[in-house]
Amino acid sequence: MLLYVRFLGFADLPSAFSDWITALDQPPMLTLLLILLAYAVLGMFMDAIGMLLLTLPVVYPAVIALNGGEGVAAADSAFGVSGVGCAIWFGIIVVKMAELCLITPPIGLNCFVVAGVRKDISVQDVFRGATPFFVADVITIGVLIAFPSIVLWLPSLIG
Repeated sequence: MLLYVRFLGFADLPSAFSDWITALDQPPMLTLLLILLAYAVLGMFMDAIGMLLLTLPVVYPAVIALNGGEGVAAADSAFGVSGVGCAIWFGIIVVKMAELCLITPPIGLNCFVVAGVRKDISVQDVFRGATPFFVADVITIGVLIAFPSIVLWLPSLIG
């Protein structure tokens, strides 16, 4: 992992990706949705930790830049959250996406674990039973994207 992070630093890939993302001629929300769609596709074939470790060093700076940078105020930002708030908000959304990917076929690891523990239940039955939770997670992610203040309510109480 250290080698990967050093390579990214020397190649300046996060900065180049951020510049490319911010230069796209499309709304920032559409770009965010495309990034989350990429996470959903990656999550179908990778475990959550591997997916996050490989992508976050590149995607996180791009989302922060897309919002307006680290020092942006909520009123001036693309997603309606400040720079620090965007970091918290995006972190929560990415964790929810990772959880969603753990029950998404074909590599839904949580479903395979349940099927392994209960020998009398097939993997297909487990995936079928996980469908309402999949729908609930998709709705939750949609609500968190539409209303970032939900994520930031508790941290705002701290100060």
